[in-house]
Amino acid sequence: MTHLVTGGSGFLGAALVRDLVAQGRDVRVLDDNSRGKARRLEGLDVEFVVGDVRDPVVVGEATKSVHTVWHLAYINGTRFFYERPDDVLEVGIKGALNTIEAALDNGVTRYVLASTSETYNNPTHVPTTESERLMIPDVTNPRFSYGGGKITSELLTLHYGGHRGLETVIFRPHNIYGPDMGHEHVIPEIVERIVKVSNGMQVKSIDLEIQGDGSETRAFCFITDGASGARIAGEQGAPGEIYHLGTPEEISIRHLVELIGKTMGVEINVVAGPLREGGTPRRCPDIAKLEGLGYEPQVMIEAGLAKTVPWYVEHAMASLDA
Repeated sequence: MTHLVTGGSGFLGAALVRDLVAQGRDVRVLDDNSRGKARRLEGLDVEFVVGDVRDPVVVGEATKSVHTVWHLAYINGTRFFYERPDDVLEVGIKGALNTIEAALDNGVTRYVLASTSETYNNPTHVPTTESERLMIPDVTNPRFSYGGGKITSELLTLHYGGHRGLETVIFRPHNIYGPDMGHEHVIPEIVERIVKVSNGMQVKSIDLEIQGDGSETRAFCFITDGASGARIAGEQGAPGEIYHLGTPEEISIRHLVELIGKTMGVEINVVAGPLREGGTPRRCPDIAKLEGLGYEPQVMIEAGLAKTVPWYVEHAMASLDA
């Protein structure tokens, strides 16, 4: 039974592909590599289809003889939400619609959607359960192109694909991180700024301005846990259900910055700065529902940073030397 993974050369997509292959699944990847990297799949026996999820013909061909569609193709990265909201929405909504219709046309059994914790904006309770309301507080703010596109994708998955016979499952990732995740996310941005401000870490202590005062919280999930959790949700989740993917380890951004500095051997004096409009003060998932399927995160934040930070330090140092 073939599994199609859209966005399969992306950060989480490639990790999911590796996890599926390790479980003995036959995998086909659909990606245009506009943000993904084919090298992430090196050494894997997978079929790679180069194509754009916005093209219904390409998607239809890629979906033939497929048992499960894992739809992960999307434009991620906070900077892109502000700079390219049109592309975010086009890839998000056309991608969901095309993959669902192709799945229906080709007799696919199961359709798994990767959504996001961004659909909550500011949750009413933390740790947050899957029953939390979804919201877009300001449609004029381009940041919400991402969350809005995902909310639309969830509706299409459950009430278009699901209503017409697909087994549908949704998982909502919470801050998946690790080496080679891209440069538009909080951890790599912090590492790269520390390298730059510390002049290649020639000093042992620096002042570092951040967005807000650092009291904002997140729960970070290492990539290997993200991949296994996504697979468990997609393969074992009940049709029509939604599962949180992440860890319950909530930490403040201030503490995160300090831990990154500790990993780099630099003492960080955090300086409060302006908080970009649309940010969320606190976010941490309740993962009991996914744990009920056998999911158990293995890598806590300090161990994950020890694997992630050196990768970004090396690349940031190389940029300074260039």
